[in-house]
Amino acid sequence: MKTTFLSIGQPLARLGNFVSLLCAAALLGVAASGARASDPYGIYAFVDRVVLEPSDAAPERIQVWGGFALSTNRNNYEYRDAERGYLYFKLRAGDEEICKKEWADLKAVAGTGQIVTFGSRRDKTPVSVRKADAKPENPDTYPQSWGITKVRPRDYGPVNQLNKLQGKKSDAPAPTPKSKNS
Repeated sequence: MKTTFLSIGQPLARLGNFVSLLCAAALLGVAASGARASDPYGIYAFVDRVVLEPSDAAPERIQVWGGFALSTNRNNYEYRDAERGYLYFKLRAGDEEICKKEWADLKAVAGTGQIVTFGSRRDKTPVSVRKADAKPENPDTYPQSWGITKVRPRDYGPVNQLNKLQGKKSDAPAPTPKSKNS
């Protein structure tokens, strides 16, 4: 004897699966179109030169000369206009060795024209671009970072501005020669 089951509700179950699939597709479409990737970096830069103080062997402070586009706190992809000058940092307490490694990386890209990123926009430590004629005093604390990242050429606001800025002659003064007695 053959048993037959009634399929009460089966058409509704099939329709329920279709509705779930349709809702998931619509949600994915809305999320994909409305999502905008955030930019986590605090600083885009090209580095002309680096000065470590008081010495290369035992740095406590760094002057990073070049062009810089600093992130704003308004949103996750906005930067201030790129400008030339220098950043002046001191070691971040508790992360001295990490800072020194990143400073060595900045020194390695100095003068190459390579655009890099460092610092995090989540780190609220104030950073200021100093004018070439400003005396190096009261250094900012070096910002937390994921390391120095080389930026591949792309059409992006801060990168475009830095590329244009690199075409200008540097207003950075030549480093002062060290005396033999110091």
